[in-house]
Amino acid sequence: MTVNVKTARAYAFVLLIFALFSAADAQKRTKRKTSVPARQSVLTNPVLWEPVDARDLDLYLGPGGEAMQPDLSNVTFIKEEKQGHNKKYRIRDARGQEWVAKLGRESQPETAAVRLLYGLGYKTEVNYLAPTITIPGKGTFSNVRLEARPGYVERLDEWKWKSNPFVGTNELQGLKIMMVFMTNWDLLDLQNKVLRVDDGGRVEHQFVVSDLGATYGKLGNNNLPFLFRLGRKTNNPRVWSKARFIKGVEGNRIVFAFKGKGRGLMKNITVEQGRWLLARLSRLSERQLQDVYRAANYSPTDVDILTKASQRRIRELAEAVGRGNLASR
Repeated sequence: MTVNVKTARAYAFVLLIFALFSAADAQKRTKRKTSVPARQSVLTNPVLWEPVDARDLDLYLGPGGEAMQPDLSNVTFIKEEKQGHNKKYRIRDARGQEWVAKLGRESQPETAAVRLLYGLGYKTEVNYLAPTITIPGKGTFSNVRLEARPGYVERLDEWKWKSNPFVGTNELQGLKIMMVFMTNWDLLDLQNKVLRVDDGGRVEHQFVVSDLGATYGKLGNNNLPFLFRLGRKTNNPRVWSKARFIKGVEGNRIVFAFKGKGRGLMKNITVEQGRWLLARLSRLSERQLQDVYRAANYSPTDVDILTKASQRRIRELAEAVGRGNLASR
């Protein structure tokens, strides 16, 4: 069979690019595995989740509440933050509070994701969405996520999904389910952070998923190099509303529609663990779910789409774990 020379060259070029990106990915994975934590800390009161009464929580203002709301009447630029792929600036507001301002598509979904997890009792970052902000010397930007950097919080190293004080608990398994719920396609250890919080002399180490920006879209095939990761999306309410969540149940295990990075984490999540999470999700009112998305400055149309899609996922989980009656609460 005769092969067209141009076709052969094009095919060879694609294979070369594939190999280069594969090598780059492998190098990154090796670096992550061999890296040594910058600092160690004895864990005092490690906490991932704590019981809450969802009815008492304001999911519009989120974990920082009214007390920590930023005052953007006078903003001071401090420095540019270099971590991650999104443009970030360290700033100070009129009250002297420091924030990391994150620009780009991840700002809205991250703001919403923090509030949803907070409503379930999970420890989270403190953030707010600024519809508009002017940063001196940098410009005026829309839909900017502001993440707090209070002095009483020390940011330590990452924690690992497979090795932490909560392995096998309902709390950790529930958090994994929420990563699928929100279609978090960037499920890596490096997105996690241990926060040492000193609250008036009482110290606890909070285990948080610090970067939740790659949510509210659609999962792609993350096992392929970046060039070939087709289909994944971030911050697309209409796409998210149609994305799959649960495939079914096999024996006592829930089978999730999750592929790519961290897919192994979704194995062996039991029906009973799903019920534990459902009991908390079902306590969130429709108004609270709307507040989750209003806080992220989504349009009224998108708030409606996201709220209804969240309710559908809750019903889907209820059906999977045999508790359909909870979905109507």
